[in-house]
Amino acid sequence: MSGQILDVTRRVGVVVGRVLVYVLIWLGLALLIAAAGIRYFWGEISVGQMLLNLVSVETDGGGGGIVWLGILGVGVLPLLITAGIALWQYFRRRKLRRSAEEPRRSPWIRRTVAAVLVGAVVVGGTTAFASTVGMADYIKAANSKYNIGDYYVEPAVTGDEQKRNLVLIYLESGEATLADDQLFEKDAFLPLKEATAASEGWQSVENFQQYEGGGWTMAGLVSTQCGVPLKGVGSAEDSSDAATLDDDGETYLGGATCLGDVLDEHGYTNVFLGGANAAFAAKDTFLGTHGYSEVKDLSDWRAAGEPEVSFRSDWGLSDERLMANAKDEIDRLHAEAKETGQPFNLSMLTLDTHEPVHVYDYCDVDTENNVTSVFACSMTQVAGFVDHMKEKGYLEDTAVVIMGDHLKHMSAGDAFHEQLDHHANRTVFNRIWIPGQDASSTLRPGADQLNMYPTILEAAGLTLKDRQAGLGVSAFTSEIPAKSAQAMERDAYAELLESLSPQFYAEAWAGR
Repeated sequence: MSGQILDVTRRVGVVVGRVLVYVLIWLGLALLIAAAGIRYFWGEISVGQMLLNLVSVETDGGGGGIVWLGILGVGVLPLLITAGIALWQYFRRRKLRRSAEEPRRSPWIRRTVAAVLVGAVVVGGTTAFASTVGMADYIKAANSKYNIGDYYVEPAVTGDEQKRNLVLIYLESGEATLADDQLFEKDAFLPLKEATAASEGWQSVENFQQYEGGGWTMAGLVSTQCGVPLKGVGSAEDSSDAATLDDDGETYLGGATCLGDVLDEHGYTNVFLGGANAAFAAKDTFLGTHGYSEVKDLSDWRAAGEPEVSFRSDWGLSDERLMANAKDEIDRLHAEAKETGQPFNLSMLTLDTHEPVHVYDYCDVDTENNVTSVFACSMTQVAGFVDHMKEKGYLEDTAVVIMGDHLKHMSAGDAFHEQLDHHANRTVFNRIWIPGQDASSTLRPGADQLNMYPTILEAAGLTLKDRQAGLGVSAFTSEIPAKSAQAMERDAYAELLESLSPQFYAEAWAGR
């Protein structure tokens, strides 16, 4: 009897062992393919970026083909390969059992080689994935002594008598470095630079920096509209408040006070226009949570009858048509503002320059690299919108802030590695217009995206206590409060931005 029990135990152990081996093979392959895909399409990313985008992917107007490739490559392909290996092993063992000439057990060399191969797949996949998503940095950030909540400043508006209309335009991958015609075939920003000339009163933050740890669209929106680095709910996993987080998708950083919240409180109508699916990365939830009453995206342009030629299958409406619709929108909003006396905030996000770039019919390619021409075509459309505002006289009572949402991605499949991979100082393009602003005034150079939050509020004509909001200090002043995050030493400030700050984000995501 005991012999039978031992035999059954041994057989169960063999089955469990084989299942475990195949699970490890599947896991290693999935991680390896995921790492390769992330590096090809996005380059190195952060754990936070991965988690935030994974929970809100969209197959329509939110990456499209890339999403399906991810599903097939990470979800299906490893299973098929693992199943193929399992079937091959099954039939091989079956053949050996039936063969009188072959030994029933594999030689120890064969087993050793198999174990090494399995180990290589698991270790290789795990290492590749961990380095691709910055797992080491994430662990380091979890142990940081800094807490963003210690430096966060709730925006306090002390006056709105000078409030004015606001137009906020985010340029997809709008990196100022692309304006260097010594590095590239031509200055891709030239059309927009001509429409926003300093001689006409336009200003810019010289050496405008992407914040440490940023680098994707939602990080750009949150940092410039809320004044904090974007970190997901997972940042609060060690907090005592983690169990109470509002993770139902109905709010997005509901506990933070952001640009739209402040403007809404002061009577603004907040409208957002974008060519892609606003549900991607929960952009619509973020905007809806923070004071935007209207968000127009891919579905709205389709419903409006935009021709199919104006759409790209992976993302959405062209910048040519987006800006055409933006002209109609600002005409409507400006007329309403004149009638009601209440200002508006029209925010936009371009799309054409998101790689892999798509050449729309409206864009004439005159460079060897299509990306350069597509950037120039997109900037021409934005410049046309600026010219429309000039012609209509809107710049007399409307502030305008134009800036890139992040630096250009440097994934394996993207252009300009030769020019940008080792560039000493990559910066973000920006232009600011303030009606009646003293042309001799200058903005504080070297500011990063977090400082744009109070800067935009002041551009809209609101007066801020200590000129602070979030972690930022308005770029319209060179005086930095001693206790501000902006007064920290560079390395300490970088560590602060990278810190997970679980208590702060627990409250931010919980909506308190």
